[in-house]
Amino acid sequence: MAAVVAATALKGRGARNARVLRGILSGATANKASQNRTRALQSHSSPECKEEPEPLSPELEYIPRKRGKNPMKAVGLAWYSLYTRTWLGYLFYRQQLRRARNRYPKGHSRTQPRLFNGVKVLPIPVLSDNYSYLIIDTQARLAVAVDPSDPQAVQASIEKEGVNLVAILCTHKHWDHSGGNRDLSRRHQDCRVYGSPRDGIPYLTHPLCHQDVVSVGRLQIQALATPGHTQGHLVYLLDGEPYKGPSCLFSGDLLFLSGCGRTFEGTAETMLSSLDTVLGLGDDTLLWPGHEYAEENLGFAGVVEPENLARERKMQWVQRQRMERKSTCPSTLGEERSYNPFLRTHCLVLQEALGPGPGPTGDDGCSRAQLLEKLRQLKDLHKSK
Repeated sequence: MAAVVAATALKGRGARNARVLRGILSGATANKASQNRTRALQSHSSPECKEEPEPLSPELEYIPRKRGKNPMKAVGLAWYSLYTRTWLGYLFYRQQLRRARNRYPKGHSRTQPRLFNGVKVLPIPVLSDNYSYLIIDTQARLAVAVDPSDPQAVQASIEKEGVNLVAILCTHKHWDHSGGNRDLSRRHQDCRVYGSPRDGIPYLTHPLCHQDVVSVGRLQIQALATPGHTQGHLVYLLDGEPYKGPSCLFSGDLLFLSGCGRTFEGTAETMLSSLDTVLGLGDDTLLWPGHEYAEENLGFAGVVEPENLARERKMQWVQRQRMERKSTCPSTLGEERSYNPFLRTHCLVLQEALGPGPGPTGDDGCSRAQLLEKLRQLKDLHKSK
């Protein structure tokens, strides 16, 4: 019922609609009793949340895709801490890996590689909704793996492509992104494991800082610090200049098609700053996210911005793709600016419907952070149909 009220409030225009929605938001955040009344909306939260830090930990959202079974809902931060700081996380990850392999022996989605001038980007569907990637210098036959959570699936792609794995780029510590580090680095003895030293990346060999560049053959890949989802989250930007093509952003759990990750280890201000880092990149940059969340995310975007025609067109395309179990990756940052609500906190239509407006000092950055926080809270309550 609460979902219907929220959708109805958003479909209209004007101050009355904004007041109605603000009431819904304040009730969801200020009063725990109201959360019980909206439990129907909580039966499935955005899969952007994955858990685990130093030892081993899984992604708690793809269990596999059974709505209402998200353990984070019941236990919250205590559960997250167990999965990120104990071996229970690793054991849970291994269980999810076995289940996903049985359910999706050929992967959860059908993907298509992108081949540029001597560079190939190969998405690999793993677990129940994750993506790992191989970035290949086709001339040197060298490969870089991004977030190789299923070492078996990644190794199969390496062998099929006939390439030598020389580097692993880990966006963050959660085991649905780092679970294959050990097996792949042991199998490929010259393989280096890159990531943030602040994030407890398992089997890390080469720590990276903001704007450090990893060079492999003709590949030039820059690490950008984007904390919020985890303290040391990194995204990786493949420079398109050497191969005369578009740049490619491997965004982990920072940014998805029409969505963003949960703020587990930061504040709304931290996450906003990280998203603004991405907003500074070119519109033609290809977005390669860590999860297949497109249909659910676009459904939520339609609730908060129902008259956005760019979102509607993208949703129609995504639904056609998903009917055939085709991947929705990549989108472009230019597209994301037009329909991703988490990148649109500067837009008047969202500010009027959801935002608190500028503070007494006119601090626009503060009001954007508050709006981002409210969007994230609404997304956590949202149940895709």
